[in-house]
Amino acid sequence: MARMHKILPALTVCFSLLAAPLQARTGAEIAQVFDTGVAAYDAGRYDEAFKIWWGLQHEDVAAMRNIAMMLRKGQGTARDPKRAMVIYERAAEAGLPTAQADLADMLLKGEGGRPDPKAALPLLRAAAAANHPIAQFQLGQMFETGAGGLVPQDIEVARKLYAAAANRGMKEASERLLAMPPPSPPAPAPPQETLAPTPPAARP
Repeated sequence: MARMHKILPALTVCFSLLAAPLQARTGAEIAQVFDTGVAAYDAGRYDEAFKIWWGLQHEDVAAMRNIAMMLRKGQGTARDPKRAMVIYERAAEAGLPTAQADLADMLLKGEGGRPDPKAALPLLRAAAAANHPIAQFQLGQMFETGAGGLVPQDIEVARKLYAAAANRGMKEASERLLAMPPPSPPAPAPPQETLAPTPPAARP
């Protein structure tokens, strides 16, 4: 029995270490791990990149977005658009513009389900406000056509969105701007009617 009493405290220490939460990584450590995933992805080692980012998804929203991207494309994992949309949605709700734009693009194209431009619209607005060029271009298309009544048709708003996307290097936006008719010149201001001065009142 004496031997058992000596072993139990050691077991208790082991279990307490297993139950203790792992120390959170610093931002610099997370960035370093994330960059190893980028290097693996750029080298075409998609399996490795997917595993690295998968381990970071609860600590880094960009890693979460990249997991969704790879699920969407079938890189380093089986292609699974529906699962990609679920993960994109989490990253979009966290405020990541690239995730908002990517999820909107999937919704517009009907990847993982039927096309849903109504659900895509608020995502496009948020990403376009954060200067994401693809979101600006797609939102411009909505305003140019009216998107079936989802937004008011407004050519000038569309033109501004295309110009913003073109300024960020989007070729399609530049081409669309060139194809659009030039903006209408402003209407001339109506002539101002000259009023005669009011004469002084007569003394009663």
